Amino acid sequence: MNPSLSRRTLVAGIGAAAAATTAGIALGSPASAADSSPAAKPTIVLVHGGYADSSCWNDTIALLQNRGYTTICAANPLRGIPTDAPYVASLLDSIPGPVVLVAHSMGGTVITNAAAGKSNVKALVYIAAFVPEVGETQGELIGRFPGSEVGPVSVGVPYTKADGTTGIDLYLSKDGQAAFAADISTSAFRVLQATQRPFDAESFIFPTTAAAWKTIPTWGLVAGQDKAIPPACERWMYSRAHARKVVEVPNSSHVVMLSHPRIVADLITDAARVAC
Repeated sequence: MNPSLSRRTLVAGIGAAAAATTAGIALGSPASAADSSPAAKPTIVLVHGGYADSSCWNDTIALLQNRGYTTICAANPLRGIPTDAPYVASLLDSIPGPVVLVAHSMGGTVITNAAAGKSNVKALVYIAAFVPEVGETQGELIGRFPGSEVGPVSVGVPYTKADGTTGIDLYLSKDGQAAFAADISTSAFRVLQATQRPFDAESFIFPTTAAAWKTIPTWGLVAGQDKAIPPACERWMYSRAHARKVVEVPNSSHVVMLSHPRIVADLITDAARVAC
């Protein structure tokens, strides 16, 4: 960098780029008449859950991109509804044209809140995910059906919040494979566990403030051997949301997008074709 480049110049440049995005350039993709035409394919926005980052979607993204879909992974902050939902909602506002919004696990709670009132979101796809009703918490939902084993392999780590108070981040321990990712290789799990992003424990107690699935068509995938969110809970939530299509992967752990990415991509593609 040229040492004579001032901070003011940098800020001005960043501001100009942001203004261009607001004017219709979403993440480097120019808006055009073709993008907004009925024949244009929707943008697929994927939201990860806890103990994960955007890389968990890599195999699914490759399949979707090969089918001609623009894909964006939202970097879910994992701080709970009051932070996560507005963050994802702002990303949705930056995208021209129709959107298919996809979420895994705790990301389901985020999109349920974030998509409310977003006319560009044409479909919600829940991948082994929470689908809460207004007023419900994730803690209530996961406790409604027996079978979750992820709690005992979660490790609480204190951290200091911006206001100086102490929060608790939850990490998946090295012993968490059987509960979270039993159907991927041990080496793949070690990478997942080493690169994970923790989530604030208070995420389980924030009540849902909106239920976008009441007005936006919904698709769901049940992971048949899920030991994080019990499969019975997933089936019940998808049924309550009147999902247009539910696919069950009988032998899948919670991380179905890692172990069965093609099935996940096929369901997303179905939603994109039907809803858009």
